Amino acid sequence: MSEVRVSVPHALPIPVAIEKVKAFEEMMAKFAVSCEWNGNHAKLKGAAASGSIEMTDSAAIIVVKLGLFAKAAGVEPERLAGSIKKRLEAAFAS
Repeated sequence: MSEVRVSVPHALPIPVAIEKVKAFEEMMAKFAVSCEWNGNHAKLKGAAASGSIEMTDSAAIIVVKLGLFAKAAGVEPERLAGSIKKRLEAAFAS
């Protein structure tokens, strides 16, 4: 199982940063991956991938574990990491 780990810095209050991450959640929903928040931590669950989001005072840390379905669909870990980073940087900048 491939693992993608991305840390994106931010200077936002944690509740605001969590709201900004909603765009990332929408992207994951396209791949049938749900996101369940509990405080500053979220679990990602789905057939193609699982993982977590941890929101700290200074960064969002995303870990995505690609399952067999993701590999079969041709998901490239490096490309996914770049996409996650780009989307979160844009979300935190807006």
